[in-house]
Amino acid sequence: MDDKINTTAEAIEADAMARAGVVHLKKCSPTVEQQPLPKGVAAKPVAQKSPAEWAYERLVLYIQNFEEQLDADHEVAMGFTAGGAGVMRIEGMGFYAPDILTFYGTDQQGTKSQQIQHVSQLNVMLRALPKEVDQPEPNRIGFRLAQQLEEDDS
Repeated sequence: MDDKINTTAEAIEADAMARAGVVHLKKCSPTVEQQPLPKGVAAKPVAQKSPAEWAYERLVLYIQNFEEQLDADHEVAMGFTAGGAGVMRIEGMGFYAPDILTFYGTDQQGTKSQQIQHVSQLNVMLRALPKEVDQPEPNRIGFRLAQQLEEDDS
């Protein structure tokens, strides 16, 4: 413990600020934990967000960061860590406050899929899948989701 004394405003601001950290074995592209929150996300204090809203916003940032590292032949998908349900191409994501996250998409056979998950059970593995053959450009859902976060607070 240090002897630094904070003003009330500093203490409230510090409590409202998101905290993050990361350690990497090798040098890599900046990750979500190393970057400041976008203005649209930082505008509302964490204490005023439901667990679902806060988890949703951070997942958007992770997905966008993952997509920034993909080549033009791959898109983001998510793997399921339990239940053997396989992999789902992420085509949409939402939350229902205070505690539900929903993922919309298709599996590797093109079957419509949806995962509804309580934030206490959140466990997502991002995967890269080849883009669909009939589309010229890969879908980048992370950038659309991040754009929506900015527009929601405007």
